[in-house]
Amino acid sequence: MHVVVNAAMSADGKLSSRRREQIAISGDEDFARMDRLRADSDAVVVGVGTVLADDPHLTVKDESLIDERRDRGEPAHPARVVVDSTGRTPLDAAVLDDTATTYVCTSERATIDDRMDLSNRAELVTAGDDRVDLLRAFATLQGQGLERIMVEGGGELIFSLFEAGLVDELRVFVGPKVIGGRDAPTLADGEGFVADFPILELESLERVGEGALLTWRTAER
Repeated sequence: MHVVVNAAMSADGKLSSRRREQIAISGDEDFARMDRLRADSDAVVVGVGTVLADDPHLTVKDESLIDERRDRGEPAHPARVVVDSTGRTPLDAAVLDDTATTYVCTSERATIDDRMDLSNRAELVTAGDDRVDLLRAFATLQGQGLERIMVEGGGELIFSLFEAGLVDELRVFVGPKVIGGRDAPTLADGEGFVADFPILELESLERVGEGALLTWRTAER
């Protein structure tokens, strides 16, 4: 399995405002790059916070990319995965429609009723007691043939993936906007590291529109 975290952040490292509202950070060039990355993936992963804040569809937009997937014998869209420890994903969320297969990864902390409701809309992966055990959940996804994984956020999930040692590659578009705010989400929220910091190796740096795309690979710790 190869896990790529893809994100867009402001020049000061924020994913959105302190109100957790979606803010346009990148432009058309970066959107096209992200759509290509989705099309080249077996699954697109987000945390439940992203679902609650943005209600994303997580599908490929460019029809030519959809045709390429079909020509390769793949579904029109990659699978969608929501990491949701307590079963908060709304049953009317866009990600639960029938456009593509959806997996919801939850823990034993989610109520039986919530898990049953979600299992009627998605493939349910239960791993962990109080929060999703990402190693077990991703092993289950791999067992379903999902090898090329794209993670789109948010910050809590990204931190947890780094903590679990699951990130192979980090691609970050840094836009020219300054958002500010001590409570605004950053690329890797969560508890934060105080030792054994993940180290990245810069693979490439390129200008994209008015911003810059940095591609990092995870180095050995």
